[in-house]
Amino acid sequence: MKPKVSLLRTPNYDRKIVESHLRRLLAPLGGMESFVRPGQKVLVKPNMLSGKSPERAVTTHPEVVRGIVQLAQEAGGRVFVGDSPGVGSPRQVARRSGILAVIEETGAEFASFSDSVRIRPRGGTFHELEIARDILDADVIINLPKLKTHQMMGLTGGVKNLFGAVVGMRKPRLHLQAGTDKAFFALMLLELAEQVAPALTVVDAIIGMEGEGPGSGDPITLGALIAGASPLAVDAAAIAMLGISPQDVWTQAEALRTGRPGSRIEEVEILGDSPEDLRPSRFRSAGKTDVNFGLPPFLKNPLKKALTARPVVDPILCEHCGLCVEHCPPRAMAISGESLRIDDDRCIRCFCCQELCPRGALPTRQGLLLRLSEFLNKK
Repeated sequence: MKPKVSLLRTPNYDRKIVESHLRRLLAPLGGMESFVRPGQKVLVKPNMLSGKSPERAVTTHPEVVRGIVQLAQEAGGRVFVGDSPGVGSPRQVARRSGILAVIEETGAEFASFSDSVRIRPRGGTFHELEIARDILDADVIINLPKLKTHQMMGLTGGVKNLFGAVVGMRKPRLHLQAGTDKAFFALMLLELAEQVAPALTVVDAIIGMEGEGPGSGDPITLGALIAGASPLAVDAAAIAMLGISPQDVWTQAEALRTGRPGSRIEEVEILGDSPEDLRPSRFRSAGKTDVNFGLPPFLKNPLKKALTARPVVDPILCEHCGLCVEHCPPRAMAISGESLRIDDDRCIRCFCCQELCPRGALPTRQGLLLRLSEFLNKK
């Protein structure tokens, strides 16, 4: 049976519009009662990357969180809301993003994501992972990503949002283990999504992010909500809606390579509006950060700068706050005097620094061969 994905044009974040459109979005899937039964403990997991206002399009909009919480409560669920942000405490980020106010106003409970439990993923790419106990304690998980570009993975949607199940500083450790191998990291994300196994994924694509996402890109009106039981199928629909290539999204490319069900848009049953009808007139993808010529390591390593993109420092915007230095997995960054410096040889191109920079002071610079590759691909 094909996985089902529902799409619905949604113009803005007006509370009444979002509430009614979420009901309409879920109706072809059987409504919220198909996913939540009375008495179940329901964890709603939005994207809470950092404590920025909803207008920045960095986090899941609080009105989408509100609508889903209320629907889950109507179905009889006891609802918790939480995530593990990239920087800042979960409660602090929830407050600044407007999500904590929704939790308090709806009578939901805050999930602190403070305690980790070691698990052994079924896929085996990583021998073990440490994920939040809140994830394991839930009867039902509802995944609420914000649709954004991502400098490392290409796009953050249903699959990538579940990386938030990994608590705090354990994320940089996984980046370090994966190193510069994006395919390896993408495979880990797929296996993590399969382990977490959310019952429902609802994507906030009313206003998404283009360009240098997921933390420093530009908001763009997409005007859509997307929902389905399979985060991979939901991502396939989102990619089709944006009109980008699945090969430019590392998790989707790996899913296609490994033959995972729902990774091909042709395998997905679309309900409601079609992805093509919702396609924006323009969408600026995340810039390519790697060229895969199939070169052996002894050639690829010396050509690293030319074959990949890397973060660089904008000295005008940089305020030397030290967040990037603190969270850099390979410890490739340091503040020396009045300058932030990046050791290009140690940098693994995970773009965690760019993701977390509050000032957008770490733009991407593409290597010469990468720029040439993009130019030739456009010819």
